[in-house]
Amino acid sequence: MAATDPADDLGLFGPESVTWRVHQEPVLLVAGLRSLYLQALHPRAVAGVAQNSGYRTDPWGRLVRTATYVATVVYGSTGQAREAGRRLRGLHARMRAVDPATGETFRIDEPDLLRWVHVTEVESFVTTARRAGAALTDDDVDAYYTEQRLAAELVGLDPATVPGTAAQVADYYREVRPELRLTRDSAETMLFLTAPPLPWSPSMPWKMSLPLRLAFELGPPRWAYLGIAGTAIGLLPAWARRLYGGLGLPTTDLSAELSVRGLRLALNAVPRRYVEGPIYQAAMARAARLEAAV
Repeated sequence: MAATDPADDLGLFGPESVTWRVHQEPVLLVAGLRSLYLQALHPRAVAGVAQNSGYRTDPWGRLVRTATYVATVVYGSTGQAREAGRRLRGLHARMRAVDPATGETFRIDEPDLLRWVHVTEVESFVTTARRAGAALTDDDVDAYYTEQRLAAELVGLDPATVPGTAAQVADYYREVRPELRLTRDSAETMLFLTAPPLPWSPSMPWKMSLPLRLAFELGPPRWAYLGIAGTAIGLLPAWARRLYGGLGLPTTDLSAELSVRGLRLALNAVPRRYVEGPIYQAAMARAARLEAAV
């Protein structure tokens, strides 16, 4: 299929989709972190990341690349989204990892692993948005999961094998939970996600005095990030928190929900130009042109 001209194409979803509504929420930065905590509980998935990814040496670069991919799939033109998926499939096809428990070598693009990453990601997005206060009905949530089968297809999954409703996602989690556990890789990943190096630490040692660097590392930026990480952990399903050694208490759910609602209010008060990326802005411009042409 030829790529659609970006000048007159609204991509895989479009303005009327639940996907565009969900991903307009700046609070989804918490959702992305939540999904990583969840994904790390799958022994093979986290081993694949640990053995192939440079997230320890370049965590913020990897975050930017992942965010750019998601934004391209959601807001890019159809051609841009399909090209991003093609590049990702090509990258995954070359990757292998060794199962620490069995010594077996496996492909990173095994359908079971791709499905786990997809489901935890989209479930984190829509669950976080809803718990943060976004106006999403049960039907909206089901529509979001159904729409996201298009994103699953881009990474190489058969859409028919991907949960397309909230009930199907719940069933999927019940089926996969016996495979989940805390491994050394998942524990190390959790610790890294909770206290990563701040963006300026490795690249600016010669630009900051030691006291100033410590002020950044131990001051408001560090504590703000720790608050976001704590909220992401609190938003995990109770069974996932228990696997990490925490308690699946209802009070934790309530505290995390209050926190993410407050964060959403704060982020929504920031002028939109500071939270809108170029891919989103280009999509809005295309939508406006098409609307004006009707």
